[in-house]
Amino acid sequence: MTIGWNDNTPIYRQLKERVIGMILDGALKSGDPLPSVRQIAAEYQLNPITVSRAYQELVDDNLVEKRRGIGMFVIDGASENLLASERERFIREEWPAMLERIRRLGLDVTQLPGSGSVEKLGGAA
Repeated sequence: MTIGWNDNTPIYRQLKERVIGMILDGALKSGDPLPSVRQIAAEYQLNPITVSRAYQELVDDNLVEKRRGIGMFVIDGASENLLASERERFIREEWPAMLERIRRLGLDVTQLPGSGSVEKLGGAA
């Protein structure tokens, strides 16, 4: 698999977001090991320090745990915690901007594709 890195965001943050996405998508579950720093560094031609920094942020965010001499593992409840925080962030930061754009364009939220789920968020314009 080839990854295209974005020049606007540090690679360690992009790598962290990819791991978060894998946890949210269920590709990595509670107790699953993360690939080793060396493996990721070699596979994606990254500096091992970059990979270590991404992994350390995941540890700091309480999503993975470091087991000395064994590796990094997804902690129990990581997916649920991520989902809750991502939902909160979306509702707090992204949804208001989207709703404002919808209003500026004169669109009716209830007529948009998939609007049944939008109505649950109280987003009717």
